[in-house]
Amino acid sequence: MSDLLNKKCVPCEGGILPFDISEIHKYQKKVDGWDVKENEEKIYFLEKKFKFENFVKSQNFVNKVGEISEEEGHHPDISFGWGYVVIIITTHAIEGLSENDFILAAKIDQILNV
Repeated sequence: MSDLLNKKCVPCEGGILPFDISEIHKYQKKVDGWDVKENEEKIYFLEKKFKFENFVKSQNFVNKVGEISEEEGHHPDISFGWGYVVIIITTHAIEGLSENDFILAAKIDQILNV
């Protein structure tokens, strides 16, 4: 994971291919607990569910994810409530996963290790 933590998301406006499944699995080994899923349009995305003791801790985590997302210029879909946060990451411009998604996942995980 440390190699991903040292990288920065690169703006993506399309024009590149999303990772194929073998590349996805290679990168998935670098992040902990992120599930690779596929939506109804056959677009791959990362998803992870986080548990917290209460609403305030969930909200504080979401705020930290927001700060990192702004720094990286890469924004996940987030849902949260009392004691939980669900984060979904994909690169919309290429309709799939790229290195940026795994960089963001690694940096999100780092919030809990600080």
